[in-house]
Amino acid sequence: MRFQTDLVPATLTRRYKRFLADCMLEGSGAEITAHCANPGSMMGLAEPGMRVWLEPNDDPKKKLKYGWRLVDHENGHFTGVDTSLPNRALKAALQARELAPFAAYDRVRPEVKYGENSRIDFLLQGDALPDAYVEVKSVTLSRKAGRAEFPDSVTARGAKHLGELATMARMGHRAVMLYLVQRTDCTSFALAEDIDPAYATAYRTARDAGVETICYDTNISPKGIAVAGMLDISI
Repeated sequence: MRFQTDLVPATLTRRYKRFLADCMLEGSGAEITAHCANPGSMMGLAEPGMRVWLEPNDDPKKKLKYGWRLVDHENGHFTGVDTSLPNRALKAALQARELAPFAAYDRVRPEVKYGENSRIDFLLQGDALPDAYVEVKSVTLSRKAGRAEFPDSVTARGAKHLGELATMARMGHRAVMLYLVQRTDCTSFALAEDIDPAYATAYRTARDAGVETICYDTNISPKGIAVAGMLDISI
């Protein structure tokens, strides 16, 4: 999935109120405020002075003319910070039937209501196949070299989603917790149990109920983001 417009480099000044980031554009030195489409803590990704990439827009309906898309680690690696992008990239991969665990499914339905006032990220359907309920979580935390972790803050909502998946599994459906790592510097995935023990407990309950765990990484550059290969899971 390519970005709609060419990204521009900048230096992060501060991130605040969760959804706002002040930045200084490279070259012109202009100070601007960008939209940060990430409600999480962004641990390790929002330090002043970091090099970032922004997507400009000329949409008159948008108050902010830039969106924060990437952190540039300046060693050849990137982290995607926009939590909406993984689902768009994953939708394209599912529709193209590029992901082996889901290749047999020919119908992809995003944002389908299910459970108790919830929406599943993707409901996959295919002739003579059990419906597959796929919940997606964007992973950006890495505290140990090469290892991605989730969550980066306490997430009662995430634990609720695991409970909904467990219910689907008990009903005989296929239920999948898919972690999509938005970093190019990780080779394995684990739960950040010390950050949210309740989420880890909910995960194990869901796993025991039959919920599958799958983890993919991504190829990321200032040109775009695409789903790549599967990562090792250490849970």
